[in-house]
Amino acid sequence: MNNNMKLEFLAISDNEKFARTAVAAFITQLNPTLDDIEDVKAAVSEAVTNSIIHGYKNISGNVYITCTLRESEAEIVISDKGCGIENIELARTPLYTGSKDSERSGLGFTVMETFMDAITVESVPDKGTTVTLVKKINSPSPSSL
Repeated sequence: MNNNMKLEFLAISDNEKFARTAVAAFITQLNPTLDDIEDVKAAVSEAVTNSIIHGYKNISGNVYITCTLRESEAEIVISDKGCGIENIELARTPLYTGSKDSERSGLGFTVMETFMDAITVESVPDKGTTVTLVKKINSPSPSSL
């Protein structure tokens, strides 16, 4: 089974909940556990928030999500055309934040890595960032339902 969906929405905080809910609803086709759904929602929330807060830094833009379902795997690609990340390795360091906002904890990538099976980050300064999240979904067997 292969299936995919695409979303595009304004990079505003109100749309973060929409994004995580839409992706969670879409992956239900793979019969995930509740833990799988919560993991995906947490990671998508962090990636979308990073695009909104860090990618666009209070300027208008869009966030793009593509979700592809395979036999037992969901691949979620979240991208923006914002300012990009100059040093991806540094940005992925726990507690590092490029935000001057003291409310940011610098744990976005750490949260994504904790809840997903794989994460890749590609970014070009002044062109944008793409975060690819992969979650293996081990559907329960019919006998265990």
